[in-house]
Amino acid sequence: MCTNRVYHQYTADMRVIVKAVGTVLVSIVLSYPLWAPQWGLGILGEIAALGMPGGLIAVVVFFGLVALYCRALQRTMTAVRPDARTAAPASVWWMFAVPYNFTEDFFIVRTVSASLAADGHVAEGFVRRWAVLGYGWCAFQILSLFPGVVGYIGGAVALPMWAAHWIMTVRVNRALDVRRATVSPAPSL
Repeated sequence: MCTNRVYHQYTADMRVIVKAVGTVLVSIVLSYPLWAPQWGLGILGEIAALGMPGGLIAVVVFFGLVALYCRALQRTMTAVRPDARTAAPASVWWMFAVPYNFTEDFFIVRTVSASLAADGHVAEGFVRRWAVLGYGWCAFQILSLFPGVVGYIGGAVALPMWAAHWIMTVRVNRALDVRRATVSPAPSL
């Protein structure tokens, strides 16, 4: 019992350390235009290159898509049996906490996949593929922050992986909705 509590405290402490170190490293990469301007202007330069209102529209559309994706993930977590959830459904909205989100996204994928696995309604292989695809877009998203060709390739790979992951999330939600419809009692008239 005591060993189990120590283990859980250790893993919680390690998560905090990984998230903090990850956020610092991402912040360093995001700020490269300040300390290595010869590498380019970074994401802010890319947005500025679109001019006004193009840059503003691009940012609003991107964050709108992230909000829709978070809503889909929250729906997944809400549809999972409460006793199988490894986090609150609203925790997926940490994706908006820039630059913390770049590290947190990995943990969100882990939390949702662990919850789906514990729920047991979705096939194990599908959950595993869903998680791998999720970790993939998270990794390439970080790679997209780097300057030059590496960043462009990272973004070019991350976006379709994110879209595919979103499609898989919608499929999971449909499967969970079917379960909920068959389990829910018929409405009284």
